[in-house]
Amino acid sequence: MSSRADPAARLRDLALLRRVRDRMDREYAQPLNVEALARGVNMSAGHLSREFRAAYGESPYAYLMTRRVERAMALLRRGDLSVTEVCFAVGCASLGTFSTRFTELIGVPPSVYRQRAAGATAGIPSCVAKQVTRPIRS
Repeated sequence: MSSRADPAARLRDLALLRRVRDRMDREYAQPLNVEALARGVNMSAGHLSREFRAAYGESPYAYLMTRRVERAMALLRRGDLSVTEVCFAVGCASLGTFSTRFTELIGVPPSVYRQRAAGATAGIPSCVAKQVTRPIRS
């Protein structure tokens, strides 16, 4: 970021990072990459990646994939879409990459999650189910 010694500059830089994070939260289903996100806040991709990791503890890509998996979990619990349909609905372009990242984060492949979760959250309000089933990256 600009200067670690200048608190005002640090606050401005953190605000830019928050804008990037908010954009990923809003546009998770869109084709996003670090270069496009960095251009949006006038940073280089490498600089954005380093500073995002320093501020949030994970890379922009990891954050975006966590958001996509989180949304995918909700769609899979509904049970009316196939794993492939969910993959594309959350913005992933590759079923293989989606399944790999989902399995890394959740511990089971999306198809197994779908089977297990279909009845597990029945009767629970969606806002509570979202909190209880939120993926946690270690």
